[in-house]
Amino acid sequence: MYDYFNGKLVFKAPTHVVIEVGGIGYFVHISLTTFSQIKDQENCKLFISFQVREDAHTLYGFSTEGERHLFHHLISVSGIGPNTGRMILSSITPEEIHAAIVNGQVAIIQKIKGIGPKTAQRVILELQDKLKKQGDNALLPLPVAKQSVPEEALSALVMLGFQKNTVEKVLTALIAQEGNATVEDLIKAALKKL
Repeated sequence: MYDYFNGKLVFKAPTHVVIEVGGIGYFVHISLTTFSQIKDQENCKLFISFQVREDAHTLYGFSTEGERHLFHHLISVSGIGPNTGRMILSSITPEEIHAAIVNGQVAIIQKIKGIGPKTAQRVILELQDKLKKQGDNALLPLPVAKQSVPEEALSALVMLGFQKNTVEKVLTALIAQEGNATVEDLIKAALKKL
């Protein structure tokens, strides 16, 4: 029903905002990840997930489409509702959640408040294949500015179709040899060895 709201932030808290769009103030639940992205902004764009239950119609907002996409995956898992999905996205970054699910790291997901061992295993069981098939596209568009040179090179090579474990080994060896190489240099050198 709603894709995004672009408007003035009338009120901001770590758990929710009131965003004014066209003279109407919408109460929107947010994750801490989204709050950290918008806390210094007066106007912003929030990607919306509209959740309907018989006793409530609730709006959830996200600073990126990637975070909203991951939220929809999480709440598709039996036993995880919108509030738990938001708690997961507030506990660790979308990139960390994605990596934990793809790599089957139950312990990381289990550390999140409200997630027990069975739920953590269910999240991985139900989402691992879906997220693997989508690859890094599952979180697009996410900002990549915070990635280090090796992480950017790894991400680029995996997106080109190379196996992550193989790429990591090659990049580790290259970084040991070349030290302060640029992303482009690392990718070019890795392509020769893959």
